[in-house]
Amino acid sequence: MAYSARRGFTNGSQNPTGSRRQAEIQQRIAQMQADMDAAQKEVEAAQFTASSGGGAVEAVVSGKRELLSLSLKPETVDPQDVEMLQDLIVTAVNEALRQAADAMDKRMESASGGYLNGLNLGNISL
Repeated sequence: MAYSARRGFTNGSQNPTGSRRQAEIQQRIAQMQADMDAAQKEVEAAQFTASSGGGAVEAVVSGKRELLSLSLKPETVDPQDVEMLQDLIVTAVNEALRQAADAMDKRMESASGGYLNGLNLGNISL
């Protein structure tokens, strides 16, 4: 192990040692967390729209996965066929929610640089 006033104690390689490597990892984690927070706020502010029945029913949800509005074309409302209307509503709402969830997943993966994809954070030790 060698000592350099510029690099401190090293093993001869240019790789960072001990506490400096840990500080770099902590900086990367802090940046990734900031990126993920920004991405989450971005998606939560967005709205996602889906329709069913050829546009007969339209649902709008927020990125927070809250139903914001539900629109029905008047000809869709048939008192003799309430079940069909219910199915159209469920389909439209579920599709809008799926879009919101997919957008959040994609932004989180992008913000984390893919590091969190399939990663079990319970097993990490620094």
